[in-house]
Amino acid sequence: MRTIGNLLCIFLCILGLLALLPLISFGFALICGAFVLAIWVLPVWIIATSDKTTGMEKCAWILAMVFLSWFAWVFYFFLAPLKSKQEYYY
Repeated sequence: MRTIGNLLCIFLCILGLLALLPLISFGFALICGAFVLAIWVLPVWIIATSDKTTGMEKCAWILAMVFLSWFAWVFYFFLAPLKSKQEYYY
């Protein structure tokens, strides 16, 4: 009788784990999605907080990265700033 009870308990545990599988996979998908979103947003944040460029040039780099290609971020590090900063003497 104990053997049947043990087998029933094992069967119910396996059935419970199978019932939890969709929840586990959904959680895993949320974590992976958040990771991918963070990787995509990171270059935008780096450009937005950078001191290399200011104003409209910074906006142009962010727009180029969003609409043209994520690799615009790599070009940003090699090419920015496009115009040299003008020094004003008062």
